[in-house]
Amino acid sequence: MIDWKTVSSTEKQAVLQRPVLLENADLQRITAAIIEDVRVRGDSALQEYTERFDGVSLGQMQVSGREIQNVHKLISPTVKQAIDQAYQLISDFHARQVQQGYVVETLPGVKCTLRIRPLEVIGLYVPGGRTPLASTVLMLGVPAQIAGCTKVVLVSPPNENGDMAPEIIYAASKCGINILFKVGGAQAIAALAYGTKTIWKVAKIFGPGNHFVTEAKQQVSQITGLVGIDMPAGPSELLVVADGQAQASFIAADLLSQAEHGPDSQVILVSDSSTIVQEVEEEVRCQLETLERRDIAVKALESARFILVVSLEEAISLSNSYAPEHLILNVESAEQFVDQITHAGSIFLGPWSPESAGDYASGTNHVLPTYGAARFTNSLSVQDFQKKSTIQQLSREGLFALGETIMSLAQSEGLTAHSRSVSLRLKESG
Repeated sequence: MIDWKTVSSTEKQAVLQRPVLLENADLQRITAAIIEDVRVRGDSALQEYTERFDGVSLGQMQVSGREIQNVHKLISPTVKQAIDQAYQLISDFHARQVQQGYVVETLPGVKCTLRIRPLEVIGLYVPGGRTPLASTVLMLGVPAQIAGCTKVVLVSPPNENGDMAPEIIYAASKCGINILFKVGGAQAIAALAYGTKTIWKVAKIFGPGNHFVTEAKQQVSQITGLVGIDMPAGPSELLVVADGQAQASFIAADLLSQAEHGPDSQVILVSDSSTIVQEVEEEVRCQLETLERRDIAVKALESARFILVVSLEEAISLSNSYAPEHLILNVESAEQFVDQITHAGSIFLGPWSPESAGDYASGTNHVLPTYGAARFTNSLSVQDFQKKSTIQQLSREGLFALGETIMSLAQSEGLTAHSRSVSLRLKESG
């Protein structure tokens, strides 16, 4: 337990430091080589990497129409019902994010328009193999569907039988996605970025993955004009603010739900009650013993922090400094603190709002800014699947009304051709 009032300013910064993301030269080099190989050899390279990394030889990378039609037979009714409900709730929430363009006449004869259009061809990367993430399909596919994206290409690693997980196929079908490829890793990102004979080149790539996938997304996004990406997927993180009335078992379960994501995940408890901090520490030890992913969670807990503060206001201030991906306010009357929160990717209020709800089915998106990026960006939304362009149309009278302003500004910047493009028109119509 860290007593916050006894810690110096320098030490406080160290306490809130996230696990260091080491730049791995080998990772960068290997990823770059894979990307270049796929760019040059296309489908042949994809087949070889799938056999090498996933251990399966695929006759056909694309999921067939028959596989899509038969998926209902391969998925349990319970899972099907869960996907159906999650799809509906996520759709209900994201549908409210749709924006409309508008027209403004800034001066008589000067008409400015904001036009919003969906991205035409996008790529979705969904982790698969032994841990298929149907929830990620919904978090990516629903806003793409609502935005009206023309063509959606989904890639996901095959399992040991060379198949795409039926849960992923079913969730994709709910989102109207029927272009599915059984390919993963950095090679899948390269295929989406450059295109192959089989896989479409896309305009933007979405979705989380392992270190190779994240590195590949960053590398292709840095090639000017090639492809866009949603956001780099950093290690998962959770900060819990708890008061003396909170239930320690709930908090421990929430902390472990993030710790089991990966060894570089970070979880933090901040409380004004030393009793709660101690009880949670004990609960974490007890619950840890029953986790299937115990070894991963144990490694993640090396970066965990259990912090005692003087007040809940100080806890909120600490949270704002950290800017967590996920923030749980497990306190009485949690709503009263919401306006004090300035930096958090997704906020969960009260004892009955576990972070898992947002990960799967409450309706909000689980693709969130990590590593402090909540200070300047937000969760994935419908707008990420759209592009905006502006249109302006000036009449003769409009240009006359605005001409002097344009020419004065252009001349002040020494851009005489800009000024001339207006003055010639004014003389011509004078």
